[in-house]
Amino acid sequence: MTHSILSLPILFLVIFSLNPTVECHSRARAYVQQQCRSTMYTELCVRTLLPFASKTNAPAPEQLARISLTSCLIKARVTKAYVNLVAKEFNKAKNVRYYEVVTDCLRQINDGVSQITQSVKEQQRMVHDGEKDFSWHESNVQSWVSTALTDVTTCLDSISDKAIGGKEKGMIKARVLNVKHLASNALALFNRFTTRHRGSRVIKTP
Repeated sequence: MTHSILSLPILFLVIFSLNPTVECHSRARAYVQQQCRSTMYTELCVRTLLPFASKTNAPAPEQLARISLTSCLIKARVTKAYVNLVAKEFNKAKNVRYYEVVTDCLRQINDGVSQITQSVKEQQRMVHDGEKDFSWHESNVQSWVSTALTDVTTCLDSISDKAIGGKEKGMIKARVLNVKHLASNALALFNRFTTRHRGSRVIKTP
């Protein structure tokens, strides 16, 4: 009986080492971690991209940048909806000061959503056009994502002091900060893609 109990950990190790799913997940994670090295928020980058990678499907740098940017857009839209809901609640409660602060933040987030939406569409056009106007598309995406970063940072600044209080403040900050980090990662991955692309091809700057 003792011998059987002592052998169980060894048996588990053998099963673990032979499990193709574990091996697949491990290789996918290693690949994504390598791609995310250029980002500031690496763990968030890995969590965002890992569901789209597998042993048989290693997304190219352009695809990873597109996935990251699209994920940022989805989160930004959800955050916009939440902040809009909070603003309505403050308005309903006739809390004028809180309402004004939150609606100002909401305007910034709305602008950010617009910028990221344009960026996603522009990257799609970049892929469709190939080498044609590559630099033009690249510049547009970089400018719009950078502007979105400025927008969400402005929102954070407006609520980071004692302008508002309560749980709403913490929830808004957490959600907006997440959007900011996703946008930062998306921009880093996009820049990584364009840099590698330029290194493999001769692109004429218009």
